[in-house]
Amino acid sequence: MVSNPVIKPKVATPALILASAAVALCAAYFLGNLAHSWSLDTAHMLGSAAEVSSAAIVGAVWLVRFRRRRAWLVEANAKWRHFEDARRTHGTTTEITVLSVDALDPTGSWITINWNRFGHVQPAWLEALAEPIWAGSVLLISPDPTQARPGAPWPAAYFIQASNCHAWAPSKEGMSGQGREPRAKSMSIK
Repeated sequence: MVSNPVIKPKVATPALILASAAVALCAAYFLGNLAHSWSLDTAHMLGSAAEVSSAAIVGAVWLVRFRRRRAWLVEANAKWRHFEDARRTHGTTTEITVLSVDALDPTGSWITINWNRFGHVQPAWLEALAEPIWAGSVLLISPDPTQARPGAPWPAAYFIQASNCHAWAPSKEGMSGQGREPRAKSMSIK
């Protein structure tokens, strides 16, 4: 399964927090019991071995999640740097946020977009791109002046050519951890 690169990985989940608390309580119990009785019978040895292995497993899970989160943030920041570089190198551009991926086709996909500057939500056809675009992605596009003109009504559906899409990055809300998570449906872009 491919994970959604737009959603920031979670570090702490309720299950992991409860497991960490249980391991900490067991460790406190075994250490207190060992300090009180100083007996090294089989039950204490097995309990201590189980405690050490449990602590190692829970610690490894925390470490993997922290590393995944850090790697995701590095990648997201690199995407935003590329996004800003593309904004500087191309002429007239605008940002749109993919709210949902509605239908997938080999030549492109129907998506629902939000024009970030105008707050207008509408359906759009996005031609197939080189890499997948997920709900929650912010796209940098060159708007088509024949479709969107000042003073004219918005088109019923906007058509985005692949050549007009310059960069994408995860939404800023997704990077900060605020807001709702986008739907995890991706576009199949080949």
